[in-house]
Amino acid sequence: MFGLKTEAAFDSAHFLSDYYGKCENLHGHRWRVEVTLGQDELQTEGTMRDMVLDFGVFKKAVRDAAEELDHVFLVEEGSLAPATIEALEGEGFSLKILPFRTTAENLARWFFDKLTAQGLPVIEVEVDETPNNRAFYRG
Repeated sequence: MFGLKTEAAFDSAHFLSDYYGKCENLHGHRWRVEVTLGQDELQTEGTMRDMVLDFGVFKKAVRDAAEELDHVFLVEEGSLAPATIEALEGEGFSLKILPFRTTAENLARWFFDKLTAQGLPVIEVEVDETPNNRAFYRG
C-alpha cells in the first residue's frame, strides 16, 4: 500500500454536554489533525502519475476543513438553549453547530467523512486534543 500524511491545526472552544468533570465547562484546545491517505496502486496517468495524490491538493483539502473549525465555538446541536445561541451570535461570537457531541473521536470522523466525500482515499484521521491525547477514526 502507498500512503501520504499531512496535518493541520485549529483553535476552538467546546464543552461536553451530559459530562461530569472538567470538560463540562467551556474550554479551548489547539487541535492537531493528521490525515493518512492510502491506496494499493499509484495513479497511472496525467500530472499525478506515480502519485497517490498531489500533496498540494491534499494539503489544501485538509487545511480548508480545519479552517471551518478555526477560532469558533464548537457546539453540539441541542446542547444549548436557543436563547443562549441567539445571545452568543448577537454578541458576535462564531459558532459551528455540529450534529454530534464535540469529542476528539467525533471530530476525527467528521474530518474523515468530509475528505472522503471529496474523493480522497482517506484511511485514517487522528485528532490531538492535547499534545499527549489523541483520538483516531479509520474507515
